Amino acid sequence: MSLFDLVLIKKYDRSGPRYTSYPTANNFSTFTQADYQNQVTLSNDRQGPISLYCHIPFCNTVCFYCGCNKVVTKDKTKAEPYLEALFKEIDKQGELFDSKRQVEQMHFGGGTPTFLSNEQITRLSEKLQSAFNFSKTGEYSIEIDPRGVDENTIKALAKARFNRISLGVQDFNAAVQKAVNRIQSFEQTKSVIDLARENGFKSVSIDLIYGLPKQSVETFKTTLDQVSELRPDRISLFNYAHLPELFKPQRRIDVFELPSADEKLAIFKYSMDFLLKQGYVYIGMDHFALPEDPLAIAQQQGHLYRNFQGYSTHADCDIVGLGLSSIGQVGDSFSQNEKNLEQYYQRIEAGELPVIKGQTINADDKIRRAVIMDLICHFGLDFSKVERAFDISFNEYFADSLIELSEMHADGLLQLDEHSIKVQEKGKLLIRNICMVFDAYLASSKTQFSKTI
Repeated sequence: MSLFDLVLIKKYDRSGPRYTSYPTANNFSTFTQADYQNQVTLSNDRQGPISLYCHIPFCNTVCFYCGCNKVVTKDKTKAEPYLEALFKEIDKQGELFDSKRQVEQMHFGGGTPTFLSNEQITRLSEKLQSAFNFSKTGEYSIEIDPRGVDENTIKALAKARFNRISLGVQDFNAAVQKAVNRIQSFEQTKSVIDLARENGFKSVSIDLIYGLPKQSVETFKTTLDQVSELRPDRISLFNYAHLPELFKPQRRIDVFELPSADEKLAIFKYSMDFLLKQGYVYIGMDHFALPEDPLAIAQQQGHLYRNFQGYSTHADCDIVGLGLSSIGQVGDSFSQNEKNLEQYYQRIEAGELPVIKGQTINADDKIRRAVIMDLICHFGLDFSKVERAFDISFNEYFADSLIELSEMHADGLLQLDEHSIKVQEKGKLLIRNICMVFDAYLASSKTQFSKTI
């Protein structure tokens, strides 16, 4: 049975969270230094492994589609004061966590982490390794821009312990690239991927976006053919959400050049069919992976998880967020750093952690998070598993949600009985809609989310 049912996609066409956390970040409120330190104490008592997320906000050019928290500048000297502040934050965070706990995962995101020089990336990696206890078998990834990367950069990244890279591509079509101000050739991209593989990187991930200006099914077919030649281990196929009122760079996109809603869906359908025929496994939402990739294996074994970097294989890690706007998940809480660069610097100079907001997770949040995670990662839910974990009667606790799911059951998105939910093939693309039924915060939210498809 096909994943793609146009009638149902149009019927359930609405906006909603991406559930990189539950509760989602728009619900975060005041969260003090004392709150954070209490959660670190709880985290140390549990003695789980650690994941580090390090945000590098700088980009030397602006991509018009971008909604990330970034600082656009060609002035490379801006990196050094940022690193000085980041090093101080790393020292403060490192002192809080038990040194016996191992870092099993690290990710550098942005912005463009490779805005930093090779020497700066090496120093940052060494600083993190001096403050935290790194596993020898961990998963250490970095987002790179192929346009500013050469063999020396790849060798420096390997020396800095990175073993996975993620590349933004979006589209190889020259007209589309010009319309979004990101000129990047297939040859540049292939060269960087080849270098990464030659230097022992375990995994290559590529980001694509559908719904960009001047895209059509015909133009995107060519891009997908070129992507298949590169054979990345993972592919993220993101839906472009045009929200110029939220993201200023998007105001430079000509709205009349965007594909129609029908054309956009046609691009998505073709892309999905193409990737499945190429042997990729549909992980969920916008993620695809080769069958031998750890993401696909984790899903098959029931260990897949979702966090602020998307789907993940390290469900048991606490996440320490470092740098401007980064989000952490420690103990029973989420927390987010200052988003304004000058205010981030001020907090660091005052000797504070730059945490400005967050949320302590209550008992109801934990139950709903477990339900949403199982659905969004494994397309199913065994009620007895939740009942054992939280000592509840599922059918009583979620009586209202189950009534709401009855229409989805009638539409064939899922199978629903007294004991379980099993998402059907044509319900997998609408998994966000299914998860939204269990979201206690959604009805009162005023946040503008992206479309679920």
